[in-house]
Amino acid sequence: MTAALFDLDRTLLDCNSGRLWVTHEWRQGRIGWRDAAWATWWLTRYTLGVAEGMEGVFETAVASFEGVEEHVVKARTRAWFDDECAPRLRPGARAALEEHREAGHRLVLATSSTLYSALAAQEHWGFDDLICTRLEVQEGRFTGKISGLAYGDAKLARCVEWARENDIGLEACTFYTDSITDQSL
Repeated sequence: MTAALFDLDRTLLDCNSGRLWVTHEWRQGRIGWRDAAWATWWLTRYTLGVAEGMEGVFETAVASFEGVEEHVVKARTRAWFDDECAPRLRPGARAALEEHREAGHRLVLATSSTLYSALAAQEHWGFDDLICTRLEVQEGRFTGKISGLAYGDAKLARCVEWARENDIGLEACTFYTDSITDQSL
């Protein structure tokens, strides 16, 4: 058995979904201009290939969810994904997904995005498995902490773990990405 692993941002999608999320949250009044500017600064650095410090950015962003009910964010993320992300699938992405599906490969979304974005992508495009960033939840509310980061070396570790659990050699897999932070995959 082999698999095809797909990154989400600027690979399946023609943009960075983080930028779409920040813009959406700002328009909805859930973040202020200062937070939007801070996020835009970091997203611009990342786009330019400067990945240093991004783990801290994830931690800071996730901390803002402390105390928020998980089902609220899940529903909000799904609506946002349906409206703003799903229509931005790259033209060749659907063909690549179908080619691997027809070849009998397992389709895996391997993204630094959260579980909530990943679940929406899974519903839209039929992924078999998800490797994504998971947020800590206790009693239905976010703690403001990350329980499983899937970015950079942590993403590689999660992919290796997934492959081991599924008895699949990563050397036999195809991985689609645009990001320098995925170069070790």
